[in-house]
Amino acid sequence: MAITAADVKKLRDATGAGMMDAKKALTEAEGDFEAATEILRVKGAAKVSGRSDREASNGLVAAAGTSLIQLGAETDFVAKNDEFVALAGEIVEAVEAAKADGVEAARSATLASGSTVEDAVGALAAKIGEKLELANAAHFEAPAEIYLHRRSQDLPPQVGVMIEYTGGTSEFVRGIAMQIAAMSPQYLDRESVPADVVEKERHVAELTAKEEGKPENIIGRIVEGRLGGFYKEVCLVEQPSVSDDKKTVGQLLKDNGVTVKRFVRFAAGA
Repeated sequence: MAITAADVKKLRDATGAGMMDAKKALTEAEGDFEAATEILRVKGAAKVSGRSDREASNGLVAAAGTSLIQLGAETDFVAKNDEFVALAGEIVEAVEAAKADGVEAARSATLASGSTVEDAVGALAAKIGEKLELANAAHFEAPAEIYLHRRSQDLPPQVGVMIEYTGGTSEFVRGIAMQIAAMSPQYLDRESVPADVVEKERHVAELTAKEEGKPENIIGRIVEGRLGGFYKEVCLVEQPSVSDDKKTVGQLLKDNGVTVKRFVRFAAGA
């Protein structure tokens, strides 16, 4: 059967495919619109699967209620694509509704359209022809404070922080979230740092001190001092406050009657 320009336009509008790809798919499907759509999706998926070694090192973060997600893409061009941004919004709403804490739980959450998050991400990846992935997802109990940071004004937020806490004010906790966004702590406190991570740091500090020729009788003190410096870098409560450099974050939290129960920091490309 003859394929009309209107048929090609209809398929292009529905799938985002190029003109020649749409025409070829309609020809292969003998004018069957649904079959042509499926052909384009399969070819798009194959194109994406061929990029499996590529990294979704761009993207955005999105929030709803007490939920936060990170949706990854390969380029900033896609990160600001209207469909990509809209899908991120739909995903985080689904995560919030399902109270899905973690990527695996979030992937099986259902969008308002009835599609699962995993299927929706796959479908858009096939349409765009770029690797997309749900990189991170979290749902906390209220109260939780969320801060979203734009690295560039022409891009959506690409750094997101969420804190579950008790006590204090939302305004104060937002300041702590901004600290986390800027200083990237990996853990809440010393007790949160895995034992194997501490042991590795201790080992490196000891070897470094010996390499520097430090006397054997003071190496222990040097190692503990360097471990202290490590904790100040990676533990939130031990970091110097960016808003009051005379105090640690832990001291500020205590002064304001706030207990941080947990936090996450999601960043595009991280």
